[in-house]
Amino acid sequence: MYCKLKAAFLLTLTLWAPQKGWAADILVIGDSLSAAYGIEEEDGWVNLLRERTGLSVRNAAITGDTTLGGRSRIDQLLAEEQPKLVMIELGGNDGLRGLSLKQMAENLSDMIEKTEATGAEAMLIGITLPPNYGAAFIRRFEKTFARLAEEYDTHFTPNLAAGLEKRLEWIQNDGIHPNELAQPLMLDNVLAHAPDWVKNAGQ
Repeated sequence: MYCKLKAAFLLTLTLWAPQKGWAADILVIGDSLSAAYGIEEEDGWVNLLRERTGLSVRNAAITGDTTLGGRSRIDQLLAEEQPKLVMIELGGNDGLRGLSLKQMAENLSDMIEKTEATGAEAMLIGITLPPNYGAAFIRRFEKTFARLAEEYDTHFTPNLAAGLEKRLEWIQNDGIHPNELAQPLMLDNVLAHAPDWVKNAGQ
């Protein structure tokens, strides 16, 4: 009797093991722009990505996060999710807070390298800054993303919010965060530069 119970128990563990160790197709490490700040989570572009493609997507975005925060979390996230693709959408808060662009670049580089070391693909998602930060600083900020994407030959979306400057009614009252109407456009911006296996999923 004991042997039969033990065998049944081991069979149960075997059947459940793949679910416990489920690997995400896509891991998103980002800030409020990916965390659906100010809107329902189901309306955010990351959830729309999940719905449109049918892929398993882990949203690890945290409102207010910086590249340093992402760098401190990525080891654990990679180990937990074992993703095929890591979308890195960080840097906006570094820029808004006037943090070192050199340090931002080093943090992003570390995240890309750790991602690729696991065999996963990396995708860098850039953003721009409000015009009051000055044209010179904004150019340096934007070029940081472009330089890293070229250096590491990663998939690259230059500006997650591209096109929203023409639709001010798609911005929340804080003047910074996109509302739910903007999320499909943001998803289109991401998918335009995503790997083919992501673009073609769900079709």
